[in-house]
Amino acid sequence: MAQLLDKAKNFAAEKISDVAKPEAHVTDVDFKRVSKDHIEYLAKVSVQNPYSASIPICEIKYSFKSASREIATGRIPDPGSLKGKDTTMLDVPVKVPYNVLMSLAKDIGADWDIDYQLDIGLVIDLPVIGNFTIPLSHNGEVKLPSLSSMFSKEN
Repeated sequence: MAQLLDKAKNFAAEKISDVAKPEAHVTDVDFKRVSKDHIEYLAKVSVQNPYSASIPICEIKYSFKSASREIATGRIPDPGSLKGKDTTMLDVPVKVPYNVLMSLAKDIGADWDIDYQLDIGLVIDLPVIGNFTIPLSHNGEVKLPSLSSMFSKEN
């Protein structure tokens, strides 16, 4: 009986692995604003839904790393849905506390930017399969805001 159950599980896993799934990628990470306790960056994520029906997004989780250290984490519960047979653009605000940026002074250096790795987990609810996480990882370099940009953007 256990052997039959294992065969059924393997068959189902094989069939599910061939099913088209939504695909996503980070298109941009840019400075958004400065507040009294953090700097906020905005990651733009493009998600393509191969299904004709919209798919609910359960949550978005993110981790922002620099110099091999995690400097910001967060989650966005219930951010909406992916449009059917379309590409949906999602905004993921990343809030980095000032005290963490000061500890990265060595990496910031003279060019006033930080090298980063942004890991995002996009948790969606696929029919029959259940919750499915689309993992994304994006490396780049982001400028720290100058004094003029701090006062030219809304806080």
